[in-house]
Amino acid sequence: MNTTHKRPIVLVHGLWMTPKSWDTWAGHFRSQGHEVVVPGWPGIDDRSVADIRSNPEALKGIGLKQIADHYEAIIRELPEKPIIMGHSFGGVITQMLADRGLGAAYVGVAPGQTAGVTALPLSTLWTGFPILSNPFGKNGAKPLSKRHFHFTFGNDLPRSESDKLWKEYAVNSYNRVFFEGVTSVLNEKSGVTKVDYARADRAPLLVIVGSIDHVVPPAIGKAVVAKYQKAGGPGIVEFKEYAGRTHRLVSQDGWEEIADYALTWAVAHAR
Repeated sequence: MNTTHKRPIVLVHGLWMTPKSWDTWAGHFRSQGHEVVVPGWPGIDDRSVADIRSNPEALKGIGLKQIADHYEAIIRELPEKPIIMGHSFGGVITQMLADRGLGAAYVGVAPGQTAGVTALPLSTLWTGFPILSNPFGKNGAKPLSKRHFHFTFGNDLPRSESDKLWKEYAVNSYNRVFFEGVTSVLNEKSGVTKVDYARADRAPLLVIVGSIDHVVPPAIGKAVVAKYQKAGGPGIVEFKEYAGRTHRLVSQDGWEEIADYALTWAVAHAR
């Protein structure tokens, strides 16, 4: 392995977030000589949090395939296959991009499950309740309340500290993304998030979770890894859990340890 070569890295943000959520890891990786590309989802692009909240119209009706297509177009413009890392629903998109053979290595940071991974803990269902409770709002862009942000992202913090992070980072939902993700769970053969778990040429995948994550508890991360492993494909799929970490793995105090592990693993396994 050429240890001096620095592959580009593509970071895929999750639902309710913007590329700003990756500022920590992106800066850390750039300081080590990597080109880091952090695109926004269609409709978010490079807009500010305040702008998106005030005008979320561009988020309405956009689904997971459209987002994955958006990232694929960006990745195909790069001079070589990048390391691709995705957080939360960005981890779902990362697995969809892996199924298209677009990366040299993949890291799912608290990744949601793709089609056929049926683990759905109660805390995960609760995170989606404000959206899923209104099927007529499938193509909407619902705001994320401070209270719900505290449950989903800030459950290690006092409410006042969580509220500060809400103000800095949180944007409206892509409701369609949540509906597609949940309905795909029971539709392995044709769900929007369908992937070939036994794909022979898929580059290695690492799944990272936090032990006190309400959105993607360890049970989901383990179920994702088990799905690939039980499919019997030759690709490497590994699991790593961090104690005391929430869904905010990319910015919670001590994020450097996780970022370093993810990058070291990806560089070592990239092909």
